[in-house]
Amino acid sequence: MSNFTKQKLGLLICLTFIHMSISFAQYLPLYKNIPNNISTTNVESASEQTGILIIEKVSIPTYQYFRVANDNQRRPCVIICPGGGYFILAAGHEGVDLAKYFNSIGVNAIVLKYRIPNTANQKDKTIAPLQDVQQAMLLARTNAASWGIDKNKIGVMGFSAGGHLAASLATHYNDLKIENPGAVSLRPDFQILIYPVISFGPNGHAGSRINLIGDANNEATQTAIHYFSNEEQVTKNSPPAFLVHAKDDDAVPVSNATNYYDKLIANNVTAEIYLFEKGGHGFGMKNTTSEVYWPDLLKKWMEKNNFIK
Repeated sequence: MSNFTKQKLGLLICLTFIHMSISFAQYLPLYKNIPNNISTTNVESASEQTGILIIEKVSIPTYQYFRVANDNQRRPCVIICPGGGYFILAAGHEGVDLAKYFNSIGVNAIVLKYRIPNTANQKDKTIAPLQDVQQAMLLARTNAASWGIDKNKIGVMGFSAGGHLAASLATHYNDLKIENPGAVSLRPDFQILIYPVISFGPNGHAGSRINLIGDANNEATQTAIHYFSNEEQVTKNSPPAFLVHAKDDDAVPVSNATNYYDKLIANNVTAEIYLFEKGGHGFGMKNTTSEVYWPDLLKKWMEKNNFIK
């Protein structure tokens, strides 16, 4: 066997090992005891629809941890919230695919399988997803040393309704919905929002709003609309943000991203936004209408802001 052939074989084995270690990241329980829970039969299901991995009816929240390497180096970490209108989770192209990308640039990743709001198995469905993303941040910070995470470089990322959930953590990190006896900070160090639902007002996404808080016209619902309209919750302490949206998005209007960006800038929060002319909604990592590969822009932004070297 020639040296060249040996090198190719060695590279193939290495790549295969990396692929296996990424592909078979196990789902792990998010809690020992799920808060805000009503015990019911677990009817969660997963399927592939038009090439997209879809998870439905999640009632038991879990996570997958994708670690760059099991060594002594502490790396940044991103908690990823797939989208799906608070009705499903698009867990492949808005979850695992991003975890693989982050690993390739030296960043650990957690793909969160958060609960789908449902009054059948949650006492208060409006806070179940927020509880889950807060718990994910708590786990990442609490276990930072043993998981190889830099506890000062933990961000949150979300797509569509997952972007709403990520922004909810970024704006409501001090409003605890879970037990946190050690008073661990749940504030993300940065937020990455891709075609996000931000507002629950007229320019938001009605489906996400209804699925999370209901459609009743009463005082409680109006209060929830303002609470979860995250552009209204931005302060000078909000985390730095990177946003991507398409101007022709006919599912979630681009104003969700631009209004949030404007509020961040008005509060002197570091933020950057990239707007595609076309692309619609749900394009994941690659907008096929453009030659611009937005993860490259994200990488540069993370380098510029010292989240990665």
